[in-house]
Amino acid sequence: MADNILEMRNITKEFPGVKALNNVNFKVQRGEIHALVGENGAGKSTLMNVLSGTYPFGTYSGQIIYDGQECQFKTIRDSEKIGIAIIHQELALVPELSIGENMFLGNERRGKFGIDWDETYAQAEKHMKQVGLKERATTLIKDIGTGKQQLVEIAKALSKNVKLLILDEPTSSLNEEDSRMLLDMLIRFKNEGMTSIIISHKISEIAYVADKITVLRDGATIETIDNAGHDIDEDRIIRGMVGRELTDRFPARERSCTGEPILEVNDWCVHHPVYTEKEVVSHVSFHINKGEIVGFSGLQGAGRTELARSLFGHSYGTGVSGTMKIGGKEVHLKNERAAIEAGLAYVTEDRKDNGLVLIDSIAMNNTMARLEKVCDKHGIIDIDQENRVAEEYKEKLETKTPTVQQHVGNLSGGNQQKVLLAKWMFADPDILILDEPTRGIDVGAKYEIYCIMNDLIAQGKSIIMISSEMPELLGMCDRIYVMNEGRLAGEFAAEDATQEAIMATILQSDKKDESKGVLQA
Repeated sequence: MADNILEMRNITKEFPGVKALNNVNFKVQRGEIHALVGENGAGKSTLMNVLSGTYPFGTYSGQIIYDGQECQFKTIRDSEKIGIAIIHQELALVPELSIGENMFLGNERRGKFGIDWDETYAQAEKHMKQVGLKERATTLIKDIGTGKQQLVEIAKALSKNVKLLILDEPTSSLNEEDSRMLLDMLIRFKNEGMTSIIISHKISEIAYVADKITVLRDGATIETIDNAGHDIDEDRIIRGMVGRELTDRFPARERSCTGEPILEVNDWCVHHPVYTEKEVVSHVSFHINKGEIVGFSGLQGAGRTELARSLFGHSYGTGVSGTMKIGGKEVHLKNERAAIEAGLAYVTEDRKDNGLVLIDSIAMNNTMARLEKVCDKHGIIDIDQENRVAEEYKEKLETKTPTVQQHVGNLSGGNQQKVLLAKWMFADPDILILDEPTRGIDVGAKYEIYCIMNDLIAQGKSIIMISSEMPELLGMCDRIYVMNEGRLAGEFAAEDATQEAIMATILQSDKKDESKGVLQA
């Protein structure tokens, strides 16, 4: 008989107008890594929020059996007390506090006269060692990268004597090297007796790490797949998620590049906004031709986002220097409004914090970048026109929502991404900078985003695509620039680009100290 640490029986959860979970059954055996997969909106995060007490008992129907006992969690603290810990996709860390302070926030190590800081930092370093985090416990969160912040969250969970660890999209912000390290750490935890549930849209990672895979679709359980041999057919997982065969993950596109440069950047340098002596983008020169998709590849911290944001009206950095030409004319874009008026758009990698206003409607978010286009001659917003615009983009992008008055925060990740794209499409730019445009969305929604990109190119637009997922750069781009440590390390035409060649270029550039320019591959 299977030794199940967890059984969730007939779980049903409804939101206004939406049945998010419909009699979901889910079992996890003790000491396994169990993956939960499905399209955005399938109910994965909702199910885990029910389990953790984020959605308290009474707001759903069904039973939770944990370690042989029925549980009725009213808060997250209730689930944590018996060894269940959840790490959400958006990390819950306070940037201005230290690693040790974050690790025991709300669970302080107390002494006779208040917080025992010696015990706090000693315990923090003990758990940091468990996850391989080589930092001082007194280091501020804002001074470490995303990959290390993810490790802090896991160390924080370990400090609560976790038996069942839930990770929601733990690698969505990590590069391939950091992602593999995290997955190997989960395997090590499994060998030490810990049980893990992992939600991820990265099918290759799921196939690598999971012992079993449960597929959700439209709030219902489709099947649980045994992956004990770690040789599962990825197409089977995708078929279960989307309910159909997905024969090609990247849509075909007519190459319509005219060869005329639409954007030319020369000798571009950017310094860190706080540590102003640190150069984060160093003497970068590149160009984008009209009607092409150009990718930017690189490891975490390569400087791609810093470059993109600095181009978009100096919205990042200090001491920005170099020249930029749009359509052959030199421009000086000192702020975001100037960038928009010059025909640039920047689709941020962080849609929830920097791209969308989650408590506002789809309609308001759609028109935010160019409000003047829906205002009358007195500068007053024409609500009817704003709604018509939103309806148009809802149909064009096939955004799944009952109404354009829906708050964006209630949409799935894939549909939020469509609203973000619609916002910038309405601005009608000539050049779109897409920073991690498919981060945290499922394979079906990714395909839809790729189709939107192809449609924009067919309209004569040009796209810069920053991505940590090498396959989508190889599948979508006409050319790929490679960045490393703030410099351009190489350039590849689509027909010459391979994952191995790009990684080799990065490694070779580590050994060289080039002052500027592009090392041609």
